[in-house]
Amino acid sequence: MIKCYKNISELVTLKNCYVKEGRSLLPSDLNIISNGAIIFDSNEIIWLGPTDELNEADIDQTFDLSGHTLTPEIVDAHTHLVFGGDRSEEYSWRLNGEDYQEIANKGGGILSTVEQTKKSSEQDLFDSAVKRIEKIHQYGVGTIEIKSGYGLDYQTEKKISIIIDRLQKKFHPKVQIQRTYMAAHAIPQGLTAQVYLNETVLPLMEELAQENLIDAVDIFHEVGYFESGHVQELFARAKLLGLKTKMHADEFNDNKGAEIACNFNCLSADHLLKINPVSIKKLAQSETVANILPGTALFLGKPLAPAKELLDQGVRLSISSDYNPGSSHIDNVLLVASMSAPSLKLNQAQLWSALTLNAAYALGMTKQGALVKGLKPRFSLFKTESLAKITYHWTENFAVTLP
Repeated sequence: MIKCYKNISELVTLKNCYVKEGRSLLPSDLNIISNGAIIFDSNEIIWLGPTDELNEADIDQTFDLSGHTLTPEIVDAHTHLVFGGDRSEEYSWRLNGEDYQEIANKGGGILSTVEQTKKSSEQDLFDSAVKRIEKIHQYGVGTIEIKSGYGLDYQTEKKISIIIDRLQKKFHPKVQIQRTYMAAHAIPQGLTAQVYLNETVLPLMEELAQENLIDAVDIFHEVGYFESGHVQELFARAKLLGLKTKMHADEFNDNKGAEIACNFNCLSADHLLKINPVSIKKLAQSETVANILPGTALFLGKPLAPAKELLDQGVRLSISSDYNPGSSHIDNVLLVASMSAPSLKLNQAQLWSALTLNAAYALGMTKQGALVKGLKPRFSLFKTESLAKITYHWTENFAVTLP
């Protein structure tokens, strides 16, 4: 069936952002068409332009979108939204001055979520994740990456990966779910990183890959967690299995994680709070996306990632929520991006490309992220007459369901 949206107040195409592959973007690269129209079927965009140039022959359904803004689909390319329990009290402890170790000693931290996730049934975890996805979708987000990582043992990590696969099937095609395996999120108590890698992370990855339950593999590369040798071992095996890779890099320390990500052609290097200038240049010369997570910095009271330095070097920059129970309990990536944009020194094209085109690149989805003929018809629709109002009204949700 061929559909047409017409009389769109602002049709935000990001055409030049797409031509530039998400790099070195100027405000004009948004390529906004006023009073625009777009024709598409279930597979691709067929035509777009001003409504007064529209030829409505051979169109099966036409919808008048006066007073609306249409953008490429918003993508949240980094979440940990399958988890059990609640860590609200821990946030108060942090505000009251307690550090990570003190919180861990009181039963908080990631191991608290691991314990509560293990205690939760598969159905309870699935049902809570469904509610979270439905809420996120109401903000205009149509593609969501979900990581495992709150199991830290063979059976629980497998359970979480099965849940993510169930979520992918349930929400297709309304919401696209990317399934990321991240058993290497932390190290279980009583084990070394190498033992955990050998006994759980690697064999389970092979099992899940053979059953086609995962799309990509992630690892937390950091001092005291997984070191460079562990990353190389995991990614070498992932490559043999045909899996895409990404990594948590340079969050607490400058570990040259972004350089490792580039060496392995990772889809993205995420966090990058402590990235160094040499790593920035290497990212600029690669296809790897710098996926920054300002919600985490805001939530933890840390400095933001050096977005301007990344952008000035020509790095592809995306923004994701890092929605999780401990360090970024924020489910609205559009809110996160809009709030942090002034501090990150982003122009509108950089901001919206970070939420759409480059966020799609961060998941290996190269056929969406802009409104260009031949790309997939993945849209976000807002009941307001301009993109500027969406960015400006931080707490007002203009997103509406596509007709």
